[in-house]
Formats: sequence, structure tokens, C-alpha cells
Amino acid sequence: MAASLLRLHFHDCFVNVCMPLQGCDGSVLLDGGEKNALPNLNSARGFEIIDSIKSNLEKACPGVVSCTDVLTLAAREAVYLTGGPYWSLAFGRRDGLTTSETAANEQLPGPFEPLDNITRKFAAKGLDTKDVVVLSGGHTLGFAQCGVVKPRLFDFAGSGRPDPSLDASFLQSLQSTCPNRNESNSNLAPLDASSSKFDNVYYKLLVNSSGLLRSDQALMSDNVTGSMVVGYSKFPFLFYKDFGASMVKMAGIGVITGSNGDVRKNCRVVN
Repeated sequence: MAASLLRLHFHDCFVNVCMPLQGCDGSVLLDGGEKNALPNLNSARGFEIIDSIKSNLEKACPGVVSCTDVLTLAAREAVYLTGGPYWSLAFGRRDGLTTSETAANEQLPGPFEPLDNITRKFAAKGLDTKDVVVLSGGHTLGFAQCGVVKPRLFDFAGSGRPDPSLDASFLQSLQSTCPNRNESNSNLAPLDASSSKFDNVYYKLLVNSSGLLRSDQALMSDNVTGSMVVGYSKFPFLFYKDFGASMVKMAGIGVITGSNGDVRKNCRVVN
């Protein structure tokens, strides 16, 4: 579940329901709203883990630790326990009171978007190009559904042919995992060759034209982001250090503090 918890945290922080407030506010955990958005529907997971942690916390110290802080810390531990870096976190975030399906559909970066669009969405959250490259490295963990991948394998940009940038042997392997049939859409393809371990293999695959998602491989199409990818493919500890720093930045997007917001008793509903 490591990848799912990391993704939940990312999707929570990236959606501002009430600009400029509310980024990392636990809104993705509320039933309805963001859970029903296209990037989350039938793919966002880990809610039961957050519920379990929150239930135990409410027994030990009711009304103290927000769902947002639980998710933020769970994402850090997920990375650390799969071999990734550890970074220090500040706590005291409060939970938001609203969730928006529309905001999630509009603001979350998608796997089919060009790099310029993704960079602009990051910039809108106060994150720079380096953060784009570093946080994309979270795709060292987990899987993607074949329905997201198949356009690259069989009908890239409506050409009727595979994406020419894909490594030939990698393409053949993916076409076996994700055959060109509708029933394969829910099959899972690993985001990198060591998808249960946090490492820098993701970047090595991009250098070899073997990135699973179009949006990932696009990092190699730009001189600036491409040079960062090459650097992280060679120096894993540099990636670990920078990943922690970018995660701290992301965990500070639009946080609610003080008497604003709430500390939910149940992460799925407002008090």
C-alpha cells in the first residue's frame, strides 16, 4: 500500500478547494467530492488504513491529531519503510470542511498531459521544475492500470502505431501485460522494475526510454528536466535528499492551522 498512501497525500495537497486556502487538508479523505474525480475513481486506495490509524488515535487522544497530519505522516512512513528517505515534518495541520470533484479534475496533473501543462500545475502550488522531476520519482513505487498505458502501446496520438519513443523490448513486454482488448484495462503494469522498493530505478528506466507513463517519459524531452533525470539515475542519495525536501514543500501547500478548519473524528465526514 506504500504507493497508494503516497499518491493519496499528493492528491490531497494538490487540490485547492477554496483558493488560496486548503491544499493539504484531508479533503481527499471525505466521502464524495474528490473521491469521485477521474484521477481518483476506482484507483485511489488506502482509506481504510487512514481510518484505522485515526480510530486508534481517537481512543488514545481524542480530537488532537487531524486526518491531514495522519495522511502526511503515513506517506512519509510508506516511503521510509520501502527503503526511501526519512524527512522531518511539522504537525498541527487542521482538516478542511469541503471537497470538490471539479477542483480535483481540473487541478491534478494527468498521465496524458504535456510537460508544460504539468509544470504549470506545479507552479500554481508554489512548486518548481525541480519539484516536478523529484516528485515524479514517487513513481518508483506501485502500478498503473493498463487503460492508462494502452494508448502509447497501440494508437499513440491517433497514429494507429505505438509511441516511437518507447524502447522496443519494453514495448513488447507491455503489450503482453496490456493486450489490445477492453478486458485488459484493469490489468496492472509496474511503474518501474522494482515497484515495491523506493529507489532510483524509475530514472534509469526513463534514460533507457522505458518510462511507463507518457507524462513520465516526457521528462526526457526537455533539456533541463532531462539532465536532472540523468543525474538522479546516477546518484540515488541525491534523489533521496531532494525527494525529502520536495515532500516537505508539498506538505506545506495550503495548510489550515489555528482555529480554522477542524480535527475530524472520522476522516470520511466532517464533524
